Amino acid sequence: MIQEARIQSRAPKILVRLLKWTGIAVGVLLVLAAAGAAYLRWFSPLDQAWVVKALATRYECDVQLKSFHSSLFPMVRLTGEGLVLRRRDTPDLPPLASVDKFSVTAYWIELLRHPAHFGDVRLEGFTLNVPPRRTSDSASGSAAPAASQKGKSAKVAFVLDHLIANGSTINIISSQSGKLPTVLQVKKLRMQSAGVGPPMRFEATVINPHPVGLIETSGDFGPWNVDDPAQTALRGKYTFRNADLSTIRGLKGILRSEGTYDGVLSGIDVHGVTDTPDFALTMSGTPVHLRTKFEALVDGVNGDTSLQPVVAQLLSSTFVARGSVVKRTGDLHGRNVYLDITAQPASLQDVLRLVQKSGNPSMTGNVRIQAKLDVPPGEEDVVRRLKLDGDFNIDSAQFTNPDTEAKIRTISRIGLGKHSEDEVTSAPLNMSGHIVLADGKAKFSRLAFSVPGADIKLQGTYGLDDESLDFEGTASMQASVSQMTTGVKSILLHALDPLLSKDGKGTVVPIQITGTRASPTFHVEIGKILHRIH
Repeated sequence: MIQEARIQSRAPKILVRLLKWTGIAVGVLLVLAAAGAAYLRWFSPLDQAWVVKALATRYECDVQLKSFHSSLFPMVRLTGEGLVLRRRDTPDLPPLASVDKFSVTAYWIELLRHPAHFGDVRLEGFTLNVPPRRTSDSASGSAAPAASQKGKSAKVAFVLDHLIANGSTINIISSQSGKLPTVLQVKKLRMQSAGVGPPMRFEATVINPHPVGLIETSGDFGPWNVDDPAQTALRGKYTFRNADLSTIRGLKGILRSEGTYDGVLSGIDVHGVTDTPDFALTMSGTPVHLRTKFEALVDGVNGDTSLQPVVAQLLSSTFVARGSVVKRTGDLHGRNVYLDITAQPASLQDVLRLVQKSGNPSMTGNVRIQAKLDVPPGEEDVVRRLKLDGDFNIDSAQFTNPDTEAKIRTISRIGLGKHSEDEVTSAPLNMSGHIVLADGKAKFSRLAFSVPGADIKLQGTYGLDDESLDFEGTASMQASVSQMTTGVKSILLHALDPLLSKDGKGTVVPIQITGTRASPTFHVEIGKILHRIH
Protein backbone atom coordinates (compact mmCIF):
# COMPACT_ATOMS: atom_id res chain seq x y z
CA MET A 1 0.00 0.00 0.00
CA ILE A 2 2.84 2.36 0.81
CA GLN A 3 4.63 1.61 -2.51
CA GLU A 4 1.40 2.17 -4.44
CA ALA A 5 0.93 5.53 -2.76
CA ARG A 6 4.44 6.61 -3.70
CA ILE A 7 3.85 5.77 -7.35
CA GLN A 8 0.64 7.74 -7.37
CA SER A 9 2.39 10.72 -5.83
CA ARG A 10 5.15 10.66 -8.51
CA ALA A 11 2.75 10.50 -11.52
CA PRO A 12 1.86 14.21 -11.50
CA LYS A 13 5.53 15.15 -11.38
CA ILE A 14 6.35 13.01 -14.50
CA LEU A 15 3.40 14.50 -16.35
CA VAL A 16 4.54 18.00 -15.46
CA ARG A 17 8.08 17.29 -16.73
CA LEU A 18 6.71 15.78 -19.97
CA LEU A 19 4.55 18.81 -20.59
CA LYS A 20 7.48 21.08 -19.77
CA TRP A 21 9.86 19.46 -22.27
CA THR A 22 7.12 19.20 -24.88
CA GLY A 23 6.50 22.89 -24.51
CA ILE A 24 10.21 23.63 -24.89
CA ALA A 25 10.41 21.45 -28.06
CA VAL A 26 7.36 23.10 -29.57
CA GLY A 27 8.78 26.48 -28.74
CA VAL A 28 12.09 25.65 -30.39
CA LEU A 29 10.28 24.38 -33.50
CA LEU A 30 8.17 27.51 -33.63
CA VAL A 31 11.28 29.67 -33.31
CA LEU A 32 13.00 27.68 -36.08
CA ALA A 33 9.91 27.89 -38.26
CA ALA A 34 9.67 31.60 -37.68
CA ALA A 35 13.37 32.03 -38.43
CA GLY A 36 13.02 29.93 -41.58
CA ALA A 37 9.97 31.91 -42.64
CA ALA A 38 11.78 35.16 -42.03
CA TYR A 39 14.77 33.91 -44.02
CA LEU A 40 12.58 32.82 -46.90
CA ARG A 41 10.69 36.10 -46.82
CA TRP A 42 13.69 38.40 -46.77
CA PHE A 43 16.64 36.46 -48.18
CA SER A 44 15.19 33.70 -50.38
CA PRO A 45 13.43 33.09 -53.70
CA LEU A 46 10.27 34.47 -52.17
CA ASP A 47 11.82 37.82 -52.94
CA GLN A 48 11.57 39.11 -56.56
CA ALA A 49 15.03 40.62 -56.40
CA TRP A 50 16.49 37.19 -55.50
CA VAL A 51 14.77 35.57 -58.51
CA VAL A 52 16.02 38.23 -60.92
CA LYS A 53 19.56 38.06 -59.55
CA ALA A 54 19.68 34.25 -59.62
CA LEU A 55 18.53 34.07 -63.25
CA ALA A 56 20.86 36.87 -64.30
CA THR A 57 23.84 35.14 -62.65
CA ARG A 58 23.06 31.68 -64.00
CA TYR A 59 22.46 32.67 -67.62
CA GLU A 60 24.53 35.89 -67.78
CA CYS A 61 21.47 37.78 -68.94
CA ASP A 62 19.57 40.93 -68.26
CA VAL A 63 16.30 39.82 -66.66
CA GLN A 64 12.93 41.49 -66.80
CA LEU A 65 10.01 40.31 -64.63
CA LYS A 66 6.73 42.12 -65.09
CA SER A 67 4.94 40.77 -62.00
CA PHE A 68 5.78 38.45 -59.12
CA HIS A 69 3.82 37.00 -56.18
CA SER A 70 4.80 34.60 -53.40
CA SER A 71 3.19 32.80 -50.46
CA LEU A 72 4.66 30.61 -47.72
CA PHE A 73 1.81 28.52 -46.30
CA PRO A 74 0.70 25.80 -46.55
CA MET A 75 3.72 25.40 -48.87
CA VAL A 76 5.87 27.75 -50.86
CA ARG A 77 4.22 29.01 -54.04
CA LEU A 78 5.67 31.52 -56.50
CA THR A 79 3.92 32.93 -59.56
CA GLY A 80 4.90 35.50 -62.14
CA GLU A 81 4.24 36.95 -65.56
CA GLY A 82 6.27 38.54 -68.32
CA LEU A 83 9.66 36.93 -67.67
CA VAL A 84 12.30 37.85 -70.29
CA LEU A 85 15.97 36.84 -70.38
CA ARG A 86 18.15 38.81 -72.80
CA ARG A 87 21.83 38.02 -73.41
CA ARG A 88 24.12 40.95 -72.77
CA ASP A 89 26.58 40.06 -75.57
CA THR A 90 23.93 39.84 -78.33
CA PRO A 91 21.52 42.74 -77.77
CA ASP A 92 20.55 42.73 -81.48
CA LEU A 93 19.15 39.16 -81.29
CA PRO A 94 15.77 38.11 -79.89
CA PRO A 95 15.69 37.37 -76.13
CA LEU A 96 17.33 34.14 -75.05
CA ALA A 97 14.07 33.07 -73.42
CA SER A 98 10.66 34.43 -72.55
CA VAL A 99 7.80 33.08 -70.43
CA ASP A 100 4.26 34.42 -70.42
CA LYS A 101 3.38 32.89 -67.03
CA PHE A 102 5.10 30.65 -64.52
CA SER A 103 4.24 28.96 -61.25
CA VAL A 104 6.53 27.26 -58.75
CA THR A 105 5.72 25.10 -55.74
CA ALA A 106 8.19 23.78 -53.18
CA TYR A 107 8.56 22.67 -49.56
CA TRP A 108 10.11 25.58 -47.72
CA ILE A 109 12.72 23.38 -46.07
CA GLU A 110 14.02 22.50 -49.59
CA LEU A 111 14.72 26.17 -50.16
CA LEU A 112 17.11 26.19 -47.21
CA ARG A 113 19.40 23.82 -49.12
CA HIS A 114 22.29 25.08 -51.21
CA PRO A 115 21.49 25.28 -54.03
CA ALA A 116 17.78 25.81 -53.37
CA HIS A 117 15.47 23.13 -54.81
CA PHE A 118 12.16 24.00 -56.45
CA GLY A 119 9.94 20.95 -56.57
CA ASP A 120 7.45 21.68 -59.35
CA VAL A 121 7.84 24.38 -62.03
CA ARG A 122 5.30 25.05 -64.77
CA LEU A 123 5.85 27.41 -67.69
CA GLU A 124 3.20 28.80 -70.05
CA GLY A 125 4.08 30.45 -73.34
CA PHE A 126 7.75 29.44 -73.10
CA THR A 127 9.95 30.48 -76.04
CA LEU A 128 13.65 29.65 -76.26
CA ASN A 129 15.80 31.39 -78.89
CA VAL A 130 19.09 29.51 -79.30
CA PRO A 131 21.66 32.03 -80.61
CA PRO A 132 24.12 31.18 -83.39
CA ARG A 133 27.35 29.42 -82.51
CA ARG A 134 30.31 31.61 -81.72
CA THR A 135 32.53 31.88 -84.81
CA SER A 136 35.78 31.52 -82.90
CA ASP A 137 34.62 28.36 -81.13
CA SER A 138 33.17 26.69 -84.22
CA ALA A 139 36.25 27.48 -86.26
CA SER A 140 38.53 25.82 -83.77
CA GLY A 141 36.16 22.90 -83.38
CA SER A 142 36.16 23.26 -79.61
CA ALA A 143 33.19 23.29 -77.32
CA ALA A 144 32.78 26.04 -74.79
CA PRO A 145 35.46 25.57 -72.16
CA ALA A 146 34.54 23.21 -69.34
CA ALA A 147 36.46 25.31 -66.86
CA SER A 148 34.24 28.26 -67.61
CA GLN A 149 31.17 26.14 -67.00
CA LYS A 150 32.52 24.90 -63.70
CA GLY A 151 33.32 28.42 -62.65
CA LYS A 152 29.73 29.43 -63.16
CA SER A 153 28.39 26.38 -61.35
CA ALA A 154 29.32 27.85 -57.98
CA LYS A 155 27.16 30.89 -58.70
CA VAL A 156 24.02 28.92 -59.46
CA ALA A 157 21.58 29.21 -56.58
CA PHE A 158 18.74 26.90 -57.66
CA VAL A 159 17.75 23.55 -59.16
CA LEU A 160 14.39 22.80 -60.79
CA ASP A 161 13.49 19.26 -59.71
CA HIS A 162 10.54 18.90 -62.09
CA LEU A 163 9.81 21.28 -64.97
CA ILE A 164 6.76 21.16 -67.26
CA ALA A 165 6.62 23.44 -70.32
CA ASN A 166 3.93 22.20 -72.70
CA GLY A 167 3.25 24.19 -75.85
CA SER A 168 6.77 25.61 -76.05
CA THR A 169 8.58 27.04 -79.06
CA ILE A 170 12.29 26.64 -79.76
CA ASN A 171 13.79 28.94 -82.38
CA ILE A 172 17.32 28.04 -83.50
CA ILE A 173 18.77 31.19 -85.02
CA SER A 174 21.06 30.90 -88.04
CA SER A 175 24.41 32.63 -88.18
CA GLN A 176 23.72 33.60 -91.83
CA SER A 177 22.03 36.93 -92.30
CA GLY A 178 18.56 36.69 -93.80
CA LYS A 179 18.06 33.03 -92.98
CA LEU A 180 14.87 32.19 -91.15
CA PRO A 181 15.36 30.35 -87.85
CA THR A 182 14.72 26.64 -87.49
CA VAL A 183 11.47 26.40 -85.52
CA LEU A 184 10.52 23.48 -83.27
CA GLN A 185 7.02 23.33 -81.82
CA VAL A 186 7.17 21.30 -78.60
CA LYS A 187 3.76 19.92 -77.70
CA LYS A 188 4.91 18.36 -74.42
CA LEU A 189 8.07 18.88 -72.39
CA ARG A 190 9.09 17.37 -69.07
CA MET A 191 12.51 17.92 -67.47
CA GLN A 192 14.09 16.70 -64.25
CA SER A 193 16.98 18.23 -62.26
CA ALA A 194 17.16 21.29 -64.47
CA GLY A 195 19.98 23.24 -62.97
CA VAL A 196 23.70 22.71 -62.73
CA GLY A 197 26.16 19.86 -62.94
CA PRO A 198 24.73 16.63 -64.35
CA PRO A 199 22.65 16.71 -67.57
CA MET A 200 18.91 17.25 -67.31
CA ARG A 201 16.65 14.31 -68.05
CA PHE A 202 13.86 15.18 -70.46
CA GLU A 203 10.85 13.77 -72.26
CA ALA A 204 9.30 15.67 -75.15
CA THR A 205 6.78 15.43 -77.96
CA VAL A 206 7.79 17.60 -80.92
CA ILE A 207 5.53 18.54 -83.84
CA ASN A 208 7.34 17.80 -87.11
CA PRO A 209 6.13 20.12 -89.91
CA HIS A 210 7.17 18.15 -93.02
CA PRO A 211 6.04 15.44 -93.09
CA VAL A 212 3.43 16.22 -90.45
CA GLY A 213 3.69 13.95 -87.41
CA LEU A 214 4.70 13.73 -83.76
CA ILE A 215 8.23 12.88 -82.65
CA GLU A 216 8.46 11.41 -79.16
CA THR A 217 11.93 11.72 -77.68
CA SER A 218 13.70 11.34 -74.34
CA GLY A 219 17.26 11.68 -73.16
CA ASP A 220 19.75 14.01 -71.50
CA PHE A 221 20.23 17.70 -72.22
CA GLY A 222 22.95 19.97 -70.90
CA PRO A 223 24.16 21.31 -68.66
CA TRP A 224 23.39 24.55 -70.46
CA ASN A 225 26.56 26.07 -71.94
CA VAL A 226 26.47 29.75 -71.04
CA ASP A 227 29.48 30.72 -73.16
CA ASP A 228 28.15 29.07 -76.32
CA PRO A 229 24.63 27.56 -76.19
CA ALA A 230 25.26 25.81 -79.55
CA GLN A 231 27.79 23.62 -77.73
CA THR A 232 25.26 22.36 -75.17
CA ALA A 233 25.34 18.55 -75.02
CA LEU A 234 22.39 16.49 -76.18
CA ARG A 235 21.75 12.76 -76.37
CA GLY A 236 18.72 10.49 -76.47
CA LYS A 237 16.40 8.37 -78.55
CA TYR A 238 13.34 9.15 -80.65
CA THR A 239 10.29 7.56 -82.26
CA PHE A 240 8.46 9.17 -85.17
CA ARG A 241 5.08 7.53 -85.73
CA ASN A 242 2.31 8.05 -88.29
CA ALA A 243 4.19 10.64 -90.34
CA ASP A 244 1.87 11.56 -93.21
CA LEU A 245 3.97 11.88 -96.37
CA SER A 246 0.99 13.30 -98.27
CA THR A 247 1.71 16.62 -96.54
CA ILE A 248 4.65 16.80 -98.99
CA ARG A 249 3.07 17.35 -102.40
CA GLY A 250 3.84 14.49 -104.73
CA LEU A 251 4.30 11.81 -102.07
CA LYS A 252 2.03 9.34 -100.31
CA GLY A 253 2.41 6.92 -97.42
CA ILE A 254 2.65 6.71 -93.65
CA LEU A 255 6.22 6.66 -92.34
CA ARG A 256 7.59 5.37 -89.06
CA SER A 257 11.11 6.08 -87.87
CA GLU A 258 13.14 5.44 -84.74
CA GLY A 259 16.74 5.91 -83.71
CA THR A 260 19.29 7.49 -81.38
CA TYR A 261 21.27 10.74 -81.32
CA ASP A 262 24.31 12.08 -79.50
CA GLY A 263 26.44 15.23 -79.65
CA VAL A 264 25.99 18.96 -79.14
CA LEU A 265 23.35 21.26 -80.63
CA SER A 266 25.64 22.32 -83.48
CA GLY A 267 26.64 18.74 -84.36
CA ILE A 268 24.30 15.83 -83.57
CA ASP A 269 25.08 12.29 -84.77
CA VAL A 270 21.83 10.52 -85.63
CA HIS A 271 21.46 6.79 -86.34
CA GLY A 272 18.03 5.58 -87.35
CA VAL A 273 15.74 3.55 -89.55
CA THR A 274 12.50 4.32 -91.40
CA ASP A 275 9.71 2.05 -92.59
CA THR A 276 7.01 3.09 -95.09
CA PRO A 277 4.93 0.07 -96.16
CA ASP A 278 2.80 2.10 -98.59
CA PHE A 279 5.24 4.63 -100.09
CA ALA A 280 4.05 6.05 -103.42
CA LEU A 281 4.45 8.93 -105.84
CA THR A 282 1.26 10.83 -106.50
CA MET A 283 1.82 10.66 -110.27
CA SER A 284 1.77 6.86 -110.25
CA GLY A 285 -0.16 5.98 -107.11
CA THR A 286 1.35 2.51 -106.92
CA PRO A 287 2.37 1.75 -103.30
CA VAL A 288 5.67 0.01 -102.65
CA HIS A 289 7.42 -0.98 -99.44
CA LEU A 290 10.33 1.38 -98.70
CA ARG A 291 12.74 0.95 -95.79
CA THR A 292 15.87 2.93 -95.02
CA LYS A 293 18.77 2.81 -92.59
CA PHE A 294 20.69 6.04 -92.19
CA GLU A 295 23.50 7.86 -90.46
CA ALA A 296 23.39 11.63 -90.39
CA LEU A 297 25.19 14.60 -88.87
CA VAL A 298 22.65 17.29 -88.00
CA ASP A 299 23.60 20.87 -87.25
CA GLY A 300 20.88 21.77 -84.78
CA VAL A 301 21.80 25.46 -85.03
CA ASN A 302 21.18 25.97 -88.75
CA GLY A 303 19.22 22.78 -89.50
CA ASP A 304 21.61 21.52 -92.20
CA THR A 305 22.09 17.76 -92.38
CA SER A 306 24.82 15.60 -93.85
CA LEU A 307 23.66 12.11 -94.88
CA GLN A 308 26.47 9.55 -94.63
CA PRO A 309 24.98 7.29 -95.92
CA VAL A 310 21.34 6.34 -96.43
CA VAL A 311 20.75 2.73 -97.44
CA ALA A 312 17.28 2.36 -98.97
CA GLN A 313 15.53 -0.96 -99.53
CA LEU A 314 12.83 -0.58 -102.22
CA LEU A 315 11.04 -3.94 -102.34
CA SER A 316 13.95 -6.30 -103.16
CA SER A 317 16.36 -3.63 -104.45
CA THR A 318 19.04 -1.71 -102.53
CA PHE A 319 20.03 1.90 -103.19
CA VAL A 320 22.79 3.85 -101.45
CA ALA A 321 22.62 7.63 -101.18
CA ARG A 322 25.06 10.16 -99.77
CA GLY A 323 24.55 13.89 -99.67
CA SER A 324 23.12 16.76 -97.69
CA VAL A 325 19.99 18.68 -96.81
CA VAL A 326 20.93 22.36 -96.69
CA LYS A 327 19.43 25.80 -96.97
CA ARG A 328 20.98 27.76 -99.81
CA THR A 329 22.04 31.37 -99.25
CA GLY A 330 19.15 33.70 -99.94
CA ASP A 331 16.51 30.95 -99.94
CA LEU A 332 14.05 31.69 -97.16
CA HIS A 333 11.50 28.96 -97.91
CA GLY A 334 13.15 25.62 -97.24
CA ARG A 335 16.09 23.34 -97.83
CA ASN A 336 17.62 21.68 -100.86
CA VAL A 337 18.19 17.95 -100.91
CA TYR A 338 21.39 16.92 -102.73
CA LEU A 339 22.09 13.21 -103.14
CA ASP A 340 24.51 10.96 -104.99
CA ILE A 341 22.61 7.73 -105.65
CA THR A 342 23.98 4.35 -106.69
CA ALA A 343 22.37 0.97 -107.29
CA GLN A 344 24.65 -1.99 -108.14
CA PRO A 345 22.39 -3.56 -109.37
CA ALA A 346 18.69 -3.14 -108.65
CA SER A 347 15.60 -4.84 -109.96
CA LEU A 348 14.22 -2.91 -112.93
CA GLN A 349 10.69 -3.99 -112.12
CA ASP A 350 11.01 -2.56 -108.58
CA VAL A 351 11.95 0.85 -109.99
CA LEU A 352 9.18 0.76 -112.58
CA ARG A 353 6.56 -0.19 -109.99
CA LEU A 354 7.36 3.09 -108.24
CA VAL A 355 7.24 5.41 -111.27
CA GLN A 356 4.64 3.81 -113.56
CA LYS A 357 0.91 4.34 -113.20
CA SER A 358 0.13 0.68 -113.76
CA GLY A 359 0.88 -1.68 -110.91
CA ASN A 360 2.46 -4.12 -113.37
CA PRO A 361 5.97 -3.12 -114.51
CA SER A 362 6.44 -2.85 -118.27
CA MET A 363 9.89 -4.48 -118.20
CA THR A 364 11.92 -6.94 -116.16
CA GLY A 365 15.69 -7.11 -115.76
CA ASN A 366 18.57 -5.70 -113.74
CA VAL A 367 19.54 -2.02 -113.68
CA ARG A 368 22.68 -0.25 -112.47
CA ILE A 369 22.32 3.44 -111.63
CA GLN A 370 24.73 6.29 -110.88
CA ALA A 371 22.92 9.61 -110.53
CA LYS A 372 22.80 12.99 -108.82
CA LEU A 373 19.52 14.20 -107.35
CA ASP A 374 18.58 17.79 -106.49
CA VAL A 375 15.22 18.55 -104.87
CA PRO A 376 14.75 22.30 -104.30
CA PRO A 377 12.21 23.58 -101.76
CA GLY A 378 8.77 24.71 -102.80
CA GLU A 379 5.04 23.99 -102.76
CA GLU A 380 4.94 22.36 -106.20
CA ASP A 381 4.66 18.60 -106.63
CA VAL A 382 7.97 17.05 -105.58
CA VAL A 383 8.24 15.11 -108.89
CA ARG A 384 8.10 18.38 -110.81
CA ARG A 385 10.61 20.04 -108.49
CA LEU A 386 13.23 17.31 -108.49
CA LYS A 387 16.13 17.26 -110.93
CA LEU A 388 17.99 14.03 -111.65
CA ASP A 389 21.09 13.65 -113.80
CA GLY A 390 22.67 10.24 -114.20
CA ASP A 391 23.66 7.16 -116.16
CA PHE A 392 22.06 3.72 -116.19
CA ASN A 393 22.66 0.26 -117.61
CA ILE A 394 19.98 -2.41 -118.01
CA ASP A 395 20.85 -6.07 -118.58
CA SER A 396 18.74 -8.90 -119.99
CA ALA A 397 15.52 -6.88 -120.02
CA GLN A 398 12.25 -8.16 -121.43
CA PHE A 399 8.91 -6.43 -121.94
CA THR A 400 5.95 -7.80 -120.02
CA ASN A 401 3.49 -6.58 -122.70
CA PRO A 402 3.21 -9.46 -125.25
CA ASP A 403 2.64 -7.07 -128.18
CA THR A 404 5.70 -4.97 -127.31
CA GLU A 405 7.83 -8.06 -126.79
CA ALA A 406 6.64 -9.37 -130.20
CA LYS A 407 7.80 -6.14 -131.84
CA ILE A 408 11.22 -6.46 -130.23
CA ARG A 409 11.48 -10.05 -131.47
CA THR A 410 10.54 -8.85 -134.94
CA ILE A 411 13.35 -6.27 -134.87
CA SER A 412 15.74 -9.01 -133.77
CA ARG A 413 14.51 -11.42 -136.44
CA ILE A 414 14.82 -8.82 -139.19
CA GLY A 415 18.23 -7.76 -137.95
CA LEU A 416 19.45 -11.34 -138.09
CA GLY A 417 18.05 -11.83 -141.55
CA LYS A 418 15.64 -14.52 -140.38
CA HIS A 419 12.32 -14.99 -142.15
CA SER A 420 10.34 -17.23 -139.85
CA GLU A 421 8.98 -16.10 -136.52
CA ASP A 422 9.83 -19.48 -135.06
CA GLU A 423 13.53 -18.79 -135.63
CA VAL A 424 13.58 -16.08 -132.91
CA THR A 425 11.65 -17.05 -129.77
CA SER A 426 13.21 -14.48 -127.41
CA ALA A 427 15.14 -11.24 -127.73
CA PRO A 428 16.75 -10.22 -124.40
CA LEU A 429 17.46 -6.51 -124.48
CA ASN A 430 20.45 -4.63 -123.08
CA MET A 431 20.13 -0.88 -122.65
CA SER A 432 22.27 2.03 -121.46
CA GLY A 433 22.02 5.77 -121.53
CA HIS A 434 22.08 9.15 -119.85
CA ILE A 435 18.94 10.63 -118.30
CA VAL A 436 18.10 14.15 -117.19
CA LEU A 437 14.84 14.41 -115.28
CA ALA A 438 13.28 17.85 -114.82
CA ASP A 439 9.86 19.52 -114.99
CA GLY A 440 8.05 16.18 -115.09
CA LYS A 441 9.89 14.96 -118.21
CA ALA A 442 12.73 12.49 -118.67
CA LYS A 443 15.16 13.51 -121.39
CA PHE A 444 17.37 10.71 -122.70
CA SER A 445 20.65 11.05 -124.57
CA ARG A 446 23.15 8.39 -125.61
CA LEU A 447 20.30 5.91 -125.23
CA ALA A 448 21.38 2.64 -126.76
CA PHE A 449 19.84 -0.78 -126.63
CA SER A 450 20.67 -3.98 -128.38
CA VAL A 451 18.94 -7.25 -129.19
CA PRO A 452 20.38 -10.15 -131.12
CA GLY A 453 20.88 -8.85 -134.67
CA ALA A 454 20.25 -5.14 -133.99
CA ASP A 455 21.79 -2.15 -132.22
CA ILE A 456 19.57 0.90 -131.73
CA LYS A 457 20.70 4.39 -130.70
CA LEU A 458 18.11 6.95 -129.68
CA GLN A 459 17.52 10.29 -128.07
CA GLY A 460 14.26 11.82 -126.94
CA THR A 461 11.83 12.32 -124.07
CA TYR A 462 9.41 10.39 -121.89
CA GLY A 463 6.51 12.17 -120.18
CA LEU A 464 6.06 11.15 -116.57
CA ASP A 465 2.44 12.34 -116.46
CA ASP A 466 1.05 11.02 -119.74
CA GLU A 467 3.73 8.31 -120.30
CA SER A 468 4.23 9.60 -123.86
CA LEU A 469 7.20 8.52 -126.01
CA ASP A 470 9.05 10.75 -128.48
CA PHE A 471 12.34 9.21 -129.63
CA GLU A 472 14.34 9.15 -132.83
CA GLY A 473 17.61 7.59 -133.85
CA THR A 474 19.07 4.78 -135.93
CA ALA A 475 18.84 1.01 -136.05
CA SER A 476 21.93 -0.89 -137.14
CA MET A 477 20.94 -4.33 -138.43
CA GLN A 478 23.36 -7.21 -138.72
CA ALA A 479 21.73 -8.34 -141.99
CA SER A 480 21.77 -6.35 -145.21
CA VAL A 481 18.49 -4.93 -146.48
CA SER A 482 18.29 -7.58 -149.20
CA GLN A 483 18.70 -10.32 -146.59
CA MET A 484 15.67 -9.06 -144.70
CA THR A 485 13.31 -10.36 -147.36
CA THR A 486 13.07 -13.11 -149.96
CA GLY A 487 12.27 -13.66 -153.60
CA VAL A 488 12.00 -10.79 -156.07
CA LYS A 489 12.05 -8.17 -153.28
CA SER A 490 15.43 -9.45 -152.15
CA ILE A 491 16.83 -9.11 -155.67
CA LEU A 492 15.43 -5.61 -156.12
CA LEU A 493 16.70 -4.43 -152.74
CA HIS A 494 20.15 -5.85 -153.32
CA ALA A 495 21.09 -2.59 -155.08
CA LEU A 496 20.30 -0.68 -151.89
CA ASP A 497 22.64 -2.68 -149.67
CA PRO A 498 25.69 -0.40 -150.17
CA LEU A 499 23.62 2.73 -149.60
CA LEU A 500 22.06 1.54 -146.33
CA SER A 501 25.10 -0.20 -144.92
CA LYS A 502 27.83 1.09 -142.64
CA ASP A 503 31.35 0.27 -143.79
CA GLY A 504 29.83 -2.19 -146.22
CA LYS A 505 28.25 -4.29 -143.47
CA GLY A 506 24.67 -4.75 -142.34
CA THR A 507 21.99 -2.08 -142.63
CA VAL A 508 21.56 1.28 -140.90
CA VAL A 509 18.08 2.83 -140.99
CA PRO A 510 16.63 5.88 -139.23
CA ILE A 511 13.77 5.03 -136.86
CA GLN A 512 11.28 6.80 -134.66
CA ILE A 513 9.42 5.56 -131.58
CA THR A 514 6.23 7.35 -130.57
CA GLY A 515 2.98 6.54 -128.81
CA THR A 516 2.80 5.68 -125.14
CA ARG A 517 4.51 3.28 -122.80
CA ALA A 518 1.54 0.93 -122.99
CA SER A 519 1.28 1.13 -126.79
CA PRO A 520 4.57 2.12 -128.49
CA THR A 521 4.81 2.57 -132.26
CA PHE A 522 8.02 1.90 -134.23
CA HIS A 523 8.53 3.81 -137.51
CA VAL A 524 11.19 3.45 -140.20
CA GLU A 525 11.70 6.98 -141.50
CA ILE A 526 11.52 6.37 -145.26
CA GLY A 527 11.97 10.06 -146.02
CA LYS A 528 15.40 10.12 -144.45
CA ILE A 529 16.39 6.96 -146.31
CA LEU A 530 15.35 8.48 -149.65
CA HIS A 531 17.17 11.71 -148.79
CA ARG A 532 20.32 9.73 -148.08
CA ILE A 533 19.97 7.81 -151.37
CA HIS A 534 19.42 11.04 -153.29
